Amino acid sequence: MSRSRERALGTFLGRFPALPSLLPHPRIALSQGREPAMRTTARYTALTAAGLLALSSLTACANDAASTASTGSGGKGDGKGTKVKIMVGGLDKVIYLPAMLTQRLGYFDAEGLDVEMLSEPAGVQAETALVSGQVQGAVGFYDHTLDLQVKGKEVESVVQFSHAPGEVEIVSTEAEGDITSPEDFKGKKLGVTGLGSSTDFLTKYLAVKNGVKVSEFTPVAVGAGPTFIAALQQGAIDGGMTTDPTVATILDKKAGKVLLDMRTPQGSEDALGGPYPSSSLYMQTDWVNSHKDTVQKLANAFVKTLKWMSTHSAAEIAEKMPTDYSQGNKLLYSVAIKNTLPMFTKDGVMPKNGPETVEKVLKAFNPNIQNADVDLSKTFTTEFVEKAVG
Repeated sequence: MSRSRERALGTFLGRFPALPSLLPHPRIALSQGREPAMRTTARYTALTAAGLLALSSLTACANDAASTASTGSGGKGDGKGTKVKIMVGGLDKVIYLPAMLTQRLGYFDAEGLDVEMLSEPAGVQAETALVSGQVQGAVGFYDHTLDLQVKGKEVESVVQFSHAPGEVEIVSTEAEGDITSPEDFKGKKLGVTGLGSSTDFLTKYLAVKNGVKVSEFTPVAVGAGPTFIAALQQGAIDGGMTTDPTVATILDKKAGKVLLDMRTPQGSEDALGGPYPSSSLYMQTDWVNSHKDTVQKLANAFVKTLKWMSTHSAAEIAEKMPTDYSQGNKLLYSVAIKNTLPMFTKDGVMPKNGPETVEKVLKAFNPNIQNADVDLSKTFTTEFVEKAVG
């Protein structure tokens, strides 16, 4: 393994400390890579031949995560137009599909924007990049705006991609007899993309709603894609919350079954009691107010994409995406998109009663929000999407 891949894998494993336990019989020492946002010095070990298959999958995922994927007009942008950096909580996740699709359709270029999109494996890391000033925008769940407000950070959603979480609670084939509803979460290990992520928030809510205290189960940060699947198959988690295309792959491999499906508005209503605005473009309020022309151009581009998605099939959308997103199976990738499409809005507008549902969910387990007076009107704006040219 090259030194660059060692560093990439080390950095990735540092973000998900549960993962080394998935890789048995360690022999070959790997030095933990360094990254400004995650300064650790821990050392991990790699695998013997029995674990090389898992290592290859993790290495591929690590390269995606640690190298902060850049995508502009064929790369880091064409150097023309207004420069904007946007961090996405997993560019290859279908729930964040509008980010890459807007780039592929050429809508940023059409608005005179030079957009560089970076990728982190979990939304909480996109949030961190935004508030630290590394990027001007983040594509992640709207619920982070409430969480940040009670921490003294003014952040708002400017384009709302969705009105449902797009998340699925999966249980492993080994645990499916023991977990038939969230009431059975007690004593279980449940996978989330990252601690403090939206999957972490939603898992805690489902537990509390069904009589299980947050202290009675163990959330495990396992990321998404190959790392989530490996954790599920090897028993590091009993179940967990993830999105497509991970869901489609798990079902195709018969590695787990669906416990709760929140990819549709009805699924959100059933599980959470209302619409749950999730994936969005959110930005620091001060930056929005001082760069309104740029924000309007971003809104124009994203709304065009959402409208385009509403008039095209999953297969047509899949054809527009980077070839590696399908992981060699375009049919399965199209199925993943088709199953997730109902979560998306057609106009980028915040759904009615959506912020209230999110606040209710967070108040169920988050003492910071329970004890705070959240001003929901400051967590989103419809100013730009209402003016967007469709």
